[in-house]
Amino acid sequence: MRARVLATAILFAFTTTDVAYAAVTVFGNGQAHDCSEAAFKGKSDSESIHACDYALENEVLDSKDRAGTLINRGVMFLRNGDFSAARRDFDESIKVDGKIGEAWINRGAVSVAQKQYSEGLSDINHGLTLGVEAPEKAYYNRALAYEGLEDAKSAYLDYQQALTLKPDWQLPQQQLLRFTVTRR
Repeated sequence: MRARVLATAILFAFTTTDVAYAAVTVFGNGQAHDCSEAAFKGKSDSESIHACDYALENEVLDSKDRAGTLINRGVMFLRNGDFSAARRDFDESIKVDGKIGEAWINRGAVSVAQKQYSEGLSDINHGLTLGVEAPEKAYYNRALAYEGLEDAKSAYLDYQQALTLKPDWQLPQQQLLRFTVTRR
């Protein structure tokens, strides 16, 4: 007989600082690369966004680098709480190359931040099927979506998965402290 895990959590309100962002590596020496570097370093200042703008308007980018640059700029907008601009970039990235999982994961993060949990869950699940460089971020965001849908058990399991994939990551560690697990 298998033990059934029941997880309950103290509900919490989260902000855009609680969702995880997934940047995309863009190679080369131009502004698209600078945009990528800025996104990975957690920048979202006007100079970094301008590098992305310049690359998208003036550089010759193949479809993967164009989609990646849109994702990276979208991540910066998301960090700044500009959900409409972030969603526009993630939507455009998906139109350019719908096979980059990070676009779907990040669009899901926008939905979760806007409390559109079912929509976010759908995008995050699709992004996971495509594959991403940092799946722990997808599991973390999906856990937030599950919490929003009041599915504590699924949220708990996804926070655990995020922590398994990146054991030193503080965000899922902190979230898991709110849970009480009982076995029946």
